[in-house]
Amino acid sequence: MAKRVMLIEDEPSIIEAIRFILSRDGWDVTAHSDGSTAADVVALAQPDVLILDAMLPGRSGFEILRDLRGRSETSGLPVLMLTAKGQGKDRALAEHYGASRFMTKPFSNSEMLETVKVLADGA
Repeated sequence: MAKRVMLIEDEPSIIEAIRFILSRDGWDVTAHSDGSTAADVVALAQPDVLILDAMLPGRSGFEILRDLRGRSETSGLPVLMLTAKGQGKDRALAEHYGASRFMTKPFSNSEMLETVKVLADGA
């Protein structure tokens, strides 16, 4: 059975790029783009790995991550936080709320695939 990745991202080009990179390697990728409903959608879907954009319509990725870490069913979910801003304060905020990994856009295909694999394997 394929590992499941959920992508919370509002940029269609980023969604398609990540979907292509991961599905080519056998991952089942679903996407959601509304920050205001993202935490509930993730809790229902129970993916193996979550890729979460920092800036979303409705709510920020940081707020979503805080909510996910506060729920028993998603508290241990591996989360890769994506941001277009590579500033130290964004990285610090992601770490504060419990992101498993942090990646800035643009990213390389190999970097994305390797990071998701490591997260799925529990590292």
